[in-house]
Amino acid sequence: MNFETISVSVDRRGVAALTLRRHAQHNALSGLMIRELTAVAGLLGEDKAVRVVVLTGEGESFCAGGDLNWMKEQIAATREARVAEARRLALMLKALRDLRKPLIARVNGQAYGGGVGLISVCDAAIAVEGARFGLTETRLGLIPATISPYVAARIGPAAFLRFATSARLFDAPTARQVGLLSGVVVPEALDEAVEAEIAPYFVASPEAVAAAKALAHALAPPIDDKLIEMTLTRLADTWETPEAAEGIAAFLEKRKAGWVLADTKK
Repeated sequence: MNFETISVSVDRRGVAALTLRRHAQHNALSGLMIRELTAVAGLLGEDKAVRVVVLTGEGESFCAGGDLNWMKEQIAATREARVAEARRLALMLKALRDLRKPLIARVNGQAYGGGVGLISVCDAAIAVEGARFGLTETRLGLIPATISPYVAARIGPAAFLRFATSARLFDAPTARQVGLLSGVVVPEALDEAVEAEIAPYFVASPEAVAAAKALAHALAPPIDDKLIEMTLTRLADTWETPEAAEGIAAFLEKRKAGWVLADTKK
C-alpha cells in the first residue's frame, strides 16, 4: 500500500498500524489525506488478514484539524465546491466508522477539529496524558458541522454543545470523562496500553466482532445521507457569513478576530 500522507503496515498477528504522516503540519487533514484515508478504509475492510486497526499520528501531534492550504482553497471555492469537499470528509469519517474491524486510536498528542472527529469514529482511544483537544471552529466564525454526527454520538449532546460553542480547549482527563477517550497514560506507557486494548480481540470471532460493531451502530441514532447532507448545508451557510470571512482572515493574518473582546487580546 503506497500513499503520500499516510502509511500502513500489518504485523504477523493482523494488527494494521495506520499512521498519519504529515508531522511538519501536525498531521493536519489535507484533501489528499482525506482521499487516502477513504481508500485505505476500503482496503483494510476487505483484507481478511487484518484483525485490528490502530490509528495514530507521526511526530508530536495526532491531528491538528484542517490543513492551512486546504482552508485557503475553501476560501476561494464556490459553495458547490465547498459542499463537495466537506462531503468527502464526511464520507471518509463514515468509512472509518463503518470499518468491519476494530479501530483503536493511539492518540500521541494534540487533536483539534477534524482530529477529534477521527478519534470519535474509533471504537476506543488511548491518549497520552499531556494531549489537548478542542472543537475550535467557532474561533474562525465556522461550525464543526461535518464532524458533528460522530463527535456528538461519542461524547453526548451536552458535552458537544459546551465544546462546540465555546471552542475551549480541554485536557486528556476531561476527554476521558466525557467519553472521547477510553484511557489516559504517560507517554512511555502508550504502546503497552494500546496492546492491552487490542489483545481481547484475538480471542473473539472476527465475523462476530464485525456483527457486534454493526449492532452497536444500529442501536444509536442513524448517521445517514439525510443527516450528512443537513450538516453540509449548515456548514456551507456558515462559510458565507461575514463573521466567517473575518475569522478566517484573522487566522491567516495571525491576529485576533474583530469580535474578540479587548481585554482578552493578550
